[in-house]
Amino acid sequence: MMRKNSAFVLIAALLLCICKFAWGQGNAEAVKFSREGFEATKDKDWNKAVAAFRKAAELDSKQAPNLIATLQQRGTAYTNEKKFPEAIADFNEALKMKPNDPGIYERRAYVEMKMNDLDKAFADYSEASRLNPNEVRYYLYRGYIYEKKGDIKKSMADTEKALKLDKHNAEALNRKERLQKIQSMNAPAATPAVSKSP
Repeated sequence: MMRKNSAFVLIAALLLCICKFAWGQGNAEAVKFSREGFEATKDKDWNKAVAAFRKAAELDSKQAPNLIATLQQRGTAYTNEKKFPEAIADFNEALKMKPNDPGIYERRAYVEMKMNDLDKAFADYSEASRLNPNEVRYYLYRGYIYEKKGDIKKSMADTEKALKLDKHNAEALNRKERLQKIQSMNAPAATPAVSKSP
């Protein structure tokens, strides 16, 4: 809960900075809509905020970051409400405007995991890891998906990638130990050598 509140405060602060910057420049009507959008985000009225920021962005492209951030916030709110298709739609729209943001791919993948659409989640975590190859979480999520699908070898490979980035990562260490146990259980038993009597 504290992490969600911290994220909200961070995004609200970011929106405030962007809005203050925008107020000093550009289209006055766009700035008016941005103000409305910012006020709506303070009240967590995501629909009103998205509508206001969408109008602002249509009038002035400098306002698009506000819309992208608010779509992510509303997508997260939809996720918490288990409105997964709506969350996916918001993350899709945000990605159209900012296709190189690994965080948006990660959020969408999280929802896809909730929907048990492992293939789409895997594709999004893969794209996130391509965009940010030093983020351990993406390899851990991919490893989890591989493990869930029964591909122990590929799960181990992604777990090893995570450990290369963070050799003390508890989740990766636990998964590696678990996977090694599975591998040893699945390994063919050694057949005793038959000795020939003289």
